[in-house]
Amino acid sequence: MTKRIRKAVLPVAGLGTRFLPATKAVPKEMLTIVDRPVVQHVVDEARAAGIEHFIFVTGRNKSVIEDHFDMAYELDDTLAKRNKVKELEALKADLPAAGATSFTRQQAPLGLGHAVWCAREIVGDEPFALLLPDMLHYSHGKGCLAEMIDAYNQHGGNHIAVAPVPDDQTHQYGIVGVENAAAKVSKITGMVEKPPKGTAPSNLHITGRYILQPTIFNLLAHQEKGAGGEIQLTDSMIALSRQEPFHAVRFDGEIYDTGSKIGFLTANIAYALDRGDLGPQLRAEIERLLER
Repeated sequence: MTKRIRKAVLPVAGLGTRFLPATKAVPKEMLTIVDRPVVQHVVDEARAAGIEHFIFVTGRNKSVIEDHFDMAYELDDTLAKRNKVKELEALKADLPAAGATSFTRQQAPLGLGHAVWCAREIVGDEPFALLLPDMLHYSHGKGCLAEMIDAYNQHGGNHIAVAPVPDDQTHQYGIVGVENAAAKVSKITGMVEKPPKGTAPSNLHITGRYILQPTIFNLLAHQEKGAGGEIQLTDSMIALSRQEPFHAVRFDGEIYDTGSKIGFLTANIAYALDRGDLGPQLRAEIERLLER
């Protein structure tokens, strides 16, 4: 019987250098997609999938993330006194339950694998979800993590969300080989980080959503530095795949890399266009700008 996925790890210690000077004092995860911080969108996805405990791996100057997921007494009181009922209810709806968030520090920028390892004591001996906050997975149906948990409940083991990219771009991503590239869920036959052009086992890239067994922590504890002089999660997943099954879960929605300027701007436009209160007016403004 598979253990239920209750906890999610969100690595939020990155410096956001691609967005300087905006991220000099504001964490990149707190930049907004329309009117919600990027990290809030990712937490929304996890909550919709049934996650109960959120573990944020932070760094220096990231305390505003902790404040965002806490009560703001002065703000709540002001909204109540001004009868801003809609705004107050929206804030309360976004607030995680008491004790449902944990924060731990990654003292040095040693890579994604090291960030995940920093959460080991809070995760404990149970499988967990890992969501990279830079990567927004946008779907009108069931969310990406919810689809992955469905697959995990059926197959157990470890799961990685994947999506197709053009063949001439596979060298830019972590790529998985699978038994059936057309299937929604397929057993992974191999993993490689940024394969040389023409050598990728498929065109399915890793999109930043994972379900991992706690045995990954034992491997990360002894993982040597890899690409970029950092402890790479992919290296430990490759080692774990020799011991435990991995499945790829194909995500067919839109994915926006908000860690890049184009991805961030595109996400803002896409999310705003889909809102009834903003979409029609924004579409008209875009059309007007394109006519210049």
